[in-house]
Amino acid sequence: MRAECTYVKIFKYHESLDAFVVTDKYKDLANRLDIGEWNPVVWIGRFFALDNDYGEHWFDNWDEREAISAKAKKQGLEQEEVMIIRPTSFKNGYDGPCRSDEQRKRFWTDVLKSLRLSLDTLFNEARANYREDPDKTVKHYSKLELTIKQIKKEYKVSD
Repeated sequence: MRAECTYVKIFKYHESLDAFVVTDKYKDLANRLDIGEWNPVVWIGRFFALDNDYGEHWFDNWDEREAISAKAKKQGLEQEEVMIIRPTSFKNGYDGPCRSDEQRKRFWTDVLKSLRLSLDTLFNEARANYREDPDKTVKHYSKLELTIKQIKKEYKVSD
């Protein structure tokens, strides 16, 4: 099986909170591949925001998190890991909006419930990060390639 055929679920939805958390499997891969920044899904948000840095803020919703923090705590979740879709984060007012906040929230909730990314996409993102970072050395890149090889072995995928 090729790595591109192996997909990893990114989020787990908690219906009682109407919120998401990053899956343990994806979080582990993001950490090992060093694509997490301060949050393992920052880079994904940039794609959702027309490949723009604004997208890194797609889950900057601390007021909403605070409102459900006690309920989340009862479910064993820390406030920092709970991610809530704020529909206003998915509009820019440039030529619209074309949908109501309610419809936008429903749509993005469905998208994130089903979001899976291939190992190849994760590997390519990790490699791109190393190419773009002047502080990363050949030694770092070699370590990344060893990590990718190990992940492929764990997931039983070949080139």
